[in-house]
Amino acid sequence: MAETSHLSSMAMLFISFFVVLMGNAEGETRHYTFNIRYHNVTRLCHTRTILSVNRRYPGPPLVAREGDRVIVKVINHVANNVSIHWHGIRQLTTGWSDGPSYVTQCPIQTNQSYIYNFTITGQRGTLLWHAHISWLRATIHGPIIILPKLNQSYPFQKPHKEVTIILGEWFNEDPEAIISQALRTGGGPNVSDAYTINGLPGLLYNCSSKDTYKLKVKPGKTYLLRLINAALNDELFFTIANHTLTVVEGDAIYTKPFDTDKLLITPGQTTNVLLKTKPEYPNATFLIAARPYSTGQGTFDNSTTMGVLEYEHPFKKPSKNPTLIQPNLPQINDTQFVSNFTMKFRSLANDEFPANVPKTVDKRFFFTVGLGTSPCPKNTTCQGPTNSTKFAASVNNVSFTLPSVAILQAYYFGQSNGVYTTDFPVEPMVPFNYTGIAPNNTNVMNGTRTVVLPFNTSVELVMQDTSILGAESHPLHLHGFNFFVVGQGFGNFDPVKDPAKFNLVDPMERNTAGVPAGGWIAIRFLADNPGVWFMHCHLDVHTSWGLKMAWLVLDGPEPNQKLQPPPSDLPQC
Repeated sequence: MAETSHLSSMAMLFISFFVVLMGNAEGETRHYTFNIRYHNVTRLCHTRTILSVNRRYPGPPLVAREGDRVIVKVINHVANNVSIHWHGIRQLTTGWSDGPSYVTQCPIQTNQSYIYNFTITGQRGTLLWHAHISWLRATIHGPIIILPKLNQSYPFQKPHKEVTIILGEWFNEDPEAIISQALRTGGGPNVSDAYTINGLPGLLYNCSSKDTYKLKVKPGKTYLLRLINAALNDELFFTIANHTLTVVEGDAIYTKPFDTDKLLITPGQTTNVLLKTKPEYPNATFLIAARPYSTGQGTFDNSTTMGVLEYEHPFKKPSKNPTLIQPNLPQINDTQFVSNFTMKFRSLANDEFPANVPKTVDKRFFFTVGLGTSPCPKNTTCQGPTNSTKFAASVNNVSFTLPSVAILQAYYFGQSNGVYTTDFPVEPMVPFNYTGIAPNNTNVMNGTRTVVLPFNTSVELVMQDTSILGAESHPLHLHGFNFFVVGQGFGNFDPVKDPAKFNLVDPMERNTAGVPAGGWIAIRFLADNPGVWFMHCHLDVHTSWGLKMAWLVLDGPEPNQKLQPPPSDLPQC
C-alpha cells in the first residue's frame, strides 16, 4: 500500500504542527493508491489466481482520523470490471465515491482508473472496504480504521495494542465462475471450501496447519480487537476459548459495553471488542474459532476456521505441544442466541455520543425480504426449486435488475427514462401470512424501481422475512446512512402492538443489521444525504438473485445539502 505525499518533509512537519495546534479541526488529506492486480495464492494445497489490491490478501488497511479527507486512486490492471465500496462511510454529498457498480458509478474498466474522494465526517471506529461488483469482494477487501480526532480518546480503557481480525471465505474455484454457473442454471451456487482468519483457514482443514492465524499476547494486558466479517455468503459466530470479550463498538458506533464469550457478526458488520488477557502466564494455548450461523434450507459451508491465541512468556520458549483449550460456539441455527445477542447492542446515547433517533416519522415503509422463483427460459430445464424455475430473491416481491448505466448518473443528468422508475412499492402489493404457509405462486417481478425521498425525510422501515423457500436471516446493508434499530421480533410484525415496544432512547445505530429468520426488524433514519443509495442483503448470493433496491434522496435547499457535481474522471459504461 503506497500512502503517497507530494509535500516536502519540512512542509509535512509544518502541517503536522499546525494540525496539532488546531486540534485536527480540519483534518488531513490522506492519499492511497489501490492497484487491482492478479495474484497467485495457495490455500488448502490449491493455488489460484485471485484478484487483490496491491497483491495483498486480505487487502491493505485504509487508516485515517475522523475529519480527514481520503483520496484513493484505484487503477484496474485486470480483465474484470471493478469498483470499490467504502462500506459504512456516510459519503455526505459525495455519492459518486460510494462505489456500487451501476448504482452510483459505472465500473472501472481494464487499464482505467478512478479517484475516490470523500471526507470522513462524524465517524470513528472500524469499517471495511470491498469490491462492489459481482462476487469480486471475495478477495478484494480490507479494513478501514478511523481513529478519533487528535487529543480525543476512546470512551473505554486505552488498549495496550490494537489488532485487526478479518473473517473471510476461501474458494478453491474462481467465485466468478461459481456465480456465473448458478445464474445460468438457476440453482444454488457451490459453497466455499474454507473460512479464514486474516486470509488463513487454520488447523482443521486439510493441508492448512501452516496457514493458521496466531495472535500473540502478554498476560495482564487489554487488547482492542477490530473484528470484520468480509465473508461472501455467511454470518459467522466468533469466540476465543476461555476468554471473555467486552463489546465496545459495532459498525463504527460506540456501544454501552457488555461482556460475552461468543459473538455473531454478519457479512458487512464490524465489532470492536476488548480482550483482557489472563493475569498470569497460562501453560496453555487457546483456540480462536469462527463458524457459520445458518438458518436457510440451502447448502452451506459447514466448517470451522481456527486460529491460536498464544501467551508470550518473557523467559521461556513456547512449548512444542501446548495444551489446546477448545472453543465453545452456539449451534449452527441458534436463532435464540442471535436474537438475545443482537438485543444487547445499545448506543451510548450520552452528550458526547448522542443517539439522534428520529422521534417522529414522515414516511413509513413495510418491506418483505426473502427468496422466490422466476420461470425457466422456454425449452430449458433449470436447477432451481423445481426444474422449471430458477432461484430468485426480492424486496416486496420486486427482484431488482441492475441497469447497464449508473442510476446516479441517469438521475443527475435527467436521463432516467429506460434506466429506472420511481414506483417501488411502499408495502407488499399482495399481503399474505408472511411467516406462515407460503403462497402457491412464488414468482417475483423484475424491475429497476426506486423510492424517492425529499431531503430530511424521517423514515421508519419495517423489514419482514418471509417463509417462501424457507425462513432465513438476511443481513441488510443501507448505503449512505446509519440507521437506528428500534425494534425486532419473531413472527409477523404487528403494526398495532409492536411499535409500543420500540426503543427510542438508546437504540443501536448501524449500517448493516440482520432481519431475523422468520421475523422482522424496524429501523429509523433521517434522509439527510442527497443521492442514490443502494440497500441490499449482504449475503452476495441473495444480492445476485435480486434482494436489493435503491433510495433516491433529493437535494436540500442549502448548498451543503446538494449532491456535488460528478468528478471529471467518472468511469463511463
